[in-house]
Amino acid sequence: MSRPRIVIVGAGFAGYRTARTLARLARGRADITVLNPTDYFLYLPLLPQVAAGILEPRRVTVSLSGTLPQVRLVLGEADGIDLDARTVRYTDPEGNTGSLGYDRLVLAAGSVNKLLPVPGVAEHAHGFRGLPEALYLRDHVTRQVELAAAADDAESRAARCTFVVVGAGYTGTEVAAHGQLFTDAQVRKHPQLKGIRPRWMLLDVADRVLPELDERLSRTADRVLRERGVDVRMGTSVKEATPDGVLLTDGEFVGTRTLVWCVGVRPDPLAASLGLPMERGRLLVEPSLQVPGRPEVFACGDAAAVPDLDKPGGYTPMTAQHAWRQGRVAGRNVAASLSGGELLPYRHKDMGFVVDLGGAQAAANPLGVPLSGPVAGAVTRGYHLAAMPGNRIRVAADWLLDTLLPRQAVQLGLVRSWSVPLESASPELARVPGRPERQQEEPAKQQPEKETHMRPTDSAEKAAQNETGPEESRPRPGVEEARARPGGEAAKNQPGREPAKNQPGGEPARNQPGGEPARNQPGPAPGGLPEEHPAPGPVKRTDAPDPAEGDS
Repeated sequence: MSRPRIVIVGAGFAGYRTARTLARLARGRADITVLNPTDYFLYLPLLPQVAAGILEPRRVTVSLSGTLPQVRLVLGEADGIDLDARTVRYTDPEGNTGSLGYDRLVLAAGSVNKLLPVPGVAEHAHGFRGLPEALYLRDHVTRQVELAAAADDAESRAARCTFVVVGAGYTGTEVAAHGQLFTDAQVRKHPQLKGIRPRWMLLDVADRVLPELDERLSRTADRVLRERGVDVRMGTSVKEATPDGVLLTDGEFVGTRTLVWCVGVRPDPLAASLGLPMERGRLLVEPSLQVPGRPEVFACGDAAAVPDLDKPGGYTPMTAQHAWRQGRVAGRNVAASLSGGELLPYRHKDMGFVVDLGGAQAAANPLGVPLSGPVAGAVTRGYHLAAMPGNRIRVAADWLLDTLLPRQAVQLGLVRSWSVPLESASPELARVPGRPERQQEEPAKQQPEKETHMRPTDSAEKAAQNETGPEESRPRPGVEEARARPGGEAAKNQPGREPAKNQPGGEPARNQPGGEPARNQPGPAPGGLPEEHPAPGPVKRTDAPDPAEGDS
């Protein structure tokens, strides 16, 4: 008799935990396959530390094949699922298509950047959902400081040393907190910038930082940010983004070359493509994580609307904490469904939240006990070390080195601006010439964003506030030259044009997560890249804004 086939789509917090639990319970009696675009599990909560140069990129990744030896890894992105035929169609990194048959399916596809119809945002901002975006942000911030040191006029220097972060939830707060420390240290190394201090702005339409946290922790984070020099503006957001800066909703224009979009995430559109009952883009499931009417299909994490048994009528929020624990229940219930065992409902007890504010500062409330300062910092780092499924010694070593040695402020230029668009169905992958991009229809409405481990829901931009009209139409690949990004560089650093002047690595001086290169269109690439391998153009989205908010 053949062994049952189990396919897990996605290897984020939910998918990775499901695979690990199943491998332990099945003990070789089932064929377990994980379909994922990358060969690693990404520990998202430490991503801001990668962007700030504290941790090396590989420290926050855990090898799937190295930690899941009894699980088969298939590199690729799911294109569609045939529920009747019980097959999953996918495309591998080289553009080849394939399919996987299953007896049990676990959908843990995760989430993507959340967009709002703010003019210019998709063209001039970047998100913060994956490793490529963190690497790009680190290079871009470094480049802006270096360009500011070489600039002749004060206005250009000020714009390049101004960094705007939209979204004061978990991710945006950490990015701004770490970013201020990172740029302050860089400026001290440039005599030409003596007397100039980088300016980080944190914007949100909410009335306080970290609105979903306990007010005491929110006040702690707000105080640390302001004392550090971060310009915190609540009740304010971006009305329009341009190559030279952003127009705020209060009418002020801020010159900047950097726009970081941290207003949240929404469920991967793969869930909506199944044609099953949905709840704001998330697949409705039973407390056992089974899909009603499809007992062979389970869903967990950001892709699933899991009933909150402690709050009748509600659903668990899109957080890494829930995804991690749902993955364990999903693994147990899949194994039980194959052996005729009893399926257990998902229940969760909140363990609290931790927010790393850089240096020795943090805000935390483990088990409901509010903490701040160095004590909270120690608890926060201890929590992350305990929660990580690997690389603990390497992470701890990097933290130790960061306290003893200055950070290396160099830009490697490995990730280009056009490689990390805000509008992408695969934020975990950097775009590369010649690789087909995943194209998928999305739900009519944008969904609430997901939070990372022990994170509260971010306060996202309200749709009503941002009703400034539809996003600007985007040119087709190969049509016109890319626009200059906030970064002040000419759009010449796009594939199909010569490298931008003064840009190390010829990369656009665009930074932060939050936007997609509006016009980074293919053509002959720098260095003689043949036309038959153009850089992919933007992914067209069809979704409308949703008032819900959250943090990636």
